[in-house]
Amino acid sequence: MTEPEIQPAFRSGFVSFVGRPNAGKSTLTNALVGTKVAITSDKPQTTRTVVKGIVHRPDGQLILVDTPGIHRPRTLLGERLNDLVEATWTEVDVVAICFPCNEKIGPGDRRIAENANKLKKGIKRVAVATKTDLATPEQIGEHLMSIQALGQDLGIEWAEIVPVSSVAGDQVDLLAELLIKLLPEGPPLYPDGELTDSPEEIIVAELIREAALEGVRDELPHSIAVVVEEMRLREDRPENKPLMDIHAFLYVERDSQKGIVIGHKGSRLKDVGQRARLQIKELLGMPVYLDLHVKIAKDWQRDPRQLRKLGF
Repeated sequence: MTEPEIQPAFRSGFVSFVGRPNAGKSTLTNALVGTKVAITSDKPQTTRTVVKGIVHRPDGQLILVDTPGIHRPRTLLGERLNDLVEATWTEVDVVAICFPCNEKIGPGDRRIAENANKLKKGIKRVAVATKTDLATPEQIGEHLMSIQALGQDLGIEWAEIVPVSSVAGDQVDLLAELLIKLLPEGPPLYPDGELTDSPEEIIVAELIREAALEGVRDELPHSIAVVVEEMRLREDRPENKPLMDIHAFLYVERDSQKGIVIGHKGSRLKDVGQRARLQIKELLGMPVYLDLHVKIAKDWQRDPRQLRKLGF
């Protein structure tokens, strides 16, 4: 008679992805979850909220906490985003620092690693070498050695150093497997099938902002904020033909920025609406009527009252 096979204990817990702006944190979160829960853009500081993506596996449940990029703040918004990250990573089981392979490790990376090293001992540190699809094998090898050297220099004992490409899908499953093993034993923390704990209104606002970020000038991305004022099913529609009505405002800081976002005869805003509508329809699983308007909130990134109004 054969012995029954002992199943490994189920594990669950929180992993915070941290790193400089544009280090690939949101793209990696989406790749691990298997669907879009965080917006992405090539503009730095795209992420402004803490987004939780939930990965369900037979051996465990991984709750990924995607955070804004840590940077030298130039505004009150920047200070608050940095505070948000540092408050978040004290409450997790694993801190995973993202080091993009297509860039050399710099002072910003070092500062983040130093802060991670000051966290309580029970929090494990993982290094993720992101964007391997943008680097040669030689560059990846040098990058991994630089991460190892940084750890030795700062006295960090990396639990893992993992190279991944979120875009190509290389080693994403391996990373999930390794992260699960670092979590404490425990039951699932979220119901099966739930992929994020972000309210739909927040995700919708972020999808609109993602569409608005595409193709704008370098100085404008930081000035755009989006608030969903109203979101509800249209009444008097048959059950098999639902329609979601969404009314949202895009806020900018100056009149000249308003003109850029709206575009010639409203062409740019119309384009933003069309792109956002497709993403929101996919998210909600139903057709969407999207009504967008642009408002000015003067210097909102530096104004505590305006920041509160916009949810920061």
